[in-house]
Amino acid sequence: MPKLKSNGIEIEYEQFGIAGDKPLLMVMGLGAQMIQWDEEFLGGFVARGFHVTRFDNRDVGLSTKLEAAGTPNIPQMMAEAANGKTPSVAYTLDDMADDAAGVLDALGIESAHVAGASMGGMIAQVLAMRHPSRVRSLTSIMSSTGNPNLPSAKPEAMALLMRPRATDRDAAIDGMVEARKQLSGGVVAFDEERARRSAALAFDRSNYPAGMARQMAAIMAGGNRVPELQKLKVPTLVIHGDLDPLVPIEGGHDTANAIPGAEMRVVANMGHDLNPAHWAEITDAIVLHAEKAH
Repeated sequence: MPKLKSNGIEIEYEQFGIAGDKPLLMVMGLGAQMIQWDEEFLGGFVARGFHVTRFDNRDVGLSTKLEAAGTPNIPQMMAEAANGKTPSVAYTLDDMADDAAGVLDALGIESAHVAGASMGGMIAQVLAMRHPSRVRSLTSIMSSTGNPNLPSAKPEAMALLMRPRATDRDAAIDGMVEARKQLSGGVVAFDEERARRSAALAFDRSNYPAGMARQMAAIMAGGNRVPELQKLKVPTLVIHGDLDPLVPIEGGHDTANAIPGAEMRVVANMGHDLNPAHWAEITDAIVLHAEKAH
């Protein structure tokens, strides 16, 4: 797959569909590679007339790793944040949003429909805040605003993020499958075989826990985006599962309430996971939203 230069780093990317169709930029979440935007899922957009771009965020997959920045001490940062201290981080969500804008620059895309999941939703929000002319429509999926008054993740879900990442292949794959199963919400059938194939592909492509820690630090330093989101004039759709244990649904409601005119779409029986059972509903919602936004 090709690389491009963006914001002083290299970004791995891939495109699907016909150049000249409606551009759709997909932004993935914490520690997740672009391949977790499943090709079959993206094919649903291509079939509806979209030219889709997915990419690896910095510090994940095959994009530039910020190794010189070291690995942050997340528990210490959490303690500092609880005491009102602003953590020192290698980069911010602003930097990651500028990376995404640089992807559009490098590909000659003046503006695009933008969809982000989890941390990717945060990056997409910041992209719309910092570069509003580049975002035709915004879709924030299973994400939040950074509002400190919102409910926290369920303890068992937060524990999944905080536990050390295995470096042994089999153990790492087992851990990824178990995490996805726990985050899926537990109502819609979980396809363990599919999850295991996905985890193996991700591990073999790039297993880089230090990058995930630096991305988590960027989230923690992101602050409360509500005041800036209230100024947005970008057509916005918020999609959130009613069973999300990692980013409770209140985060989705807060996003929709903050952005003027935003539409909220609650997906029944959806956790913090893009389960194939929900693909059709999510695709239909994003396509309709993009078509309304032009």
